Amino acid sequence: MVSGAILISCAADSTSPALDPNGIAYSFAVVGCNRVAAPESLGVVSTANVQELNRTFADIAALNPKPSFLFFAGDLVFGYTNDSLALDRELKGWVALYQASPLASSGVELVTLPGNHETDNLAKVAYSPGERTWLRDMAPYITRGGNGPTAGGADALATDQSKLTYSFDFKDAHFVTLNTDPVGKDWHVPTAWVTADLAAAKARGVKHIFAIGHKPAYPYPTVPTDGLSFDIPARDAFWSVLANNQVEAMFSAHNHVFYRTQPTGKTWMVIAGNGGTPIDATADQTIASTGSYFGFTLVTVTNSGRVFSKSYGRDVPAAGYATAPTVATTLRDSVEITWK
Repeated sequence: MVSGAILISCAADSTSPALDPNGIAYSFAVVGCNRVAAPESLGVVSTANVQELNRTFADIAALNPKPSFLFFAGDLVFGYTNDSLALDRELKGWVALYQASPLASSGVELVTLPGNHETDNLAKVAYSPGERTWLRDMAPYITRGGNGPTAGGADALATDQSKLTYSFDFKDAHFVTLNTDPVGKDWHVPTAWVTADLAAAKARGVKHIFAIGHKPAYPYPTVPTDGLSFDIPARDAFWSVLANNQVEAMFSAHNHVFYRTQPTGKTWMVIAGNGGTPIDATADQTIASTGSYFGFTLVTVTNSGRVFSKSYGRDVPAAGYATAPTVATTLRDSVEITWK
């Protein structure tokens, strides 16, 4: 364990909604955006904020009970390159950090999702070599993939997305992981495929549905046309599918801040982009549910079916990337996200 990392309990406390007295059925963690501001910033092959990444790995490994999954929602590395060999080095460097962490042997399953920094070239457009490099280097952490949309189809995709956007069932839940920047369709998700996938999941009788993607459908308020809101009609069509299928929440990153909202009621949009990339200068503390701290989000599903989202964090250092090891990771935000 990293020195100073704390043992975080999922048990109810005085600052969170009361959990089901019968206990937690399962939980999962979400975080994204750990890459540094530029490759040369820290001089590390992974281009990750190594200190914060190691701290988050250690904190999640110390959770009791342990979550079933950690979804790392993109921008693990800086990327943004035409050189897929450079991207390969960065991704392998990131994997080496994970494999050396206590999380790798904790029993928590790591699921990695691509962000625009992994799939985009220098022109900030998704390109096929980026997708191929991601699929090769992240293969051990996308083992549940394969049922997603292939090239062509109703979403008119340029490349095979079957292991970039996909879904799987776990206990009474259905998880949908989304590539929000497929080649030829940056800033979009395959809504036709999502529609069919969620209809099939509901027909099977799943009780909870969670979507995870790098770019949010509804971005942080100070950047209103970011994320999937780059194309509002397409965004609205996608969000309607989530709401119509009683999806509890979409979790994302991309905006370097913690933020949560219910854009149209019912389904939550939770941005957990506070993994270690410098907090966005546009973060506004007067906006409700804004969190300008490094950390991760933990989602718990209780035995009675209630669902809670908790954001754990530590203060961002005044200078540099690394939080002092004596700074505790504490509960910063808690809300019930059960579909009602």
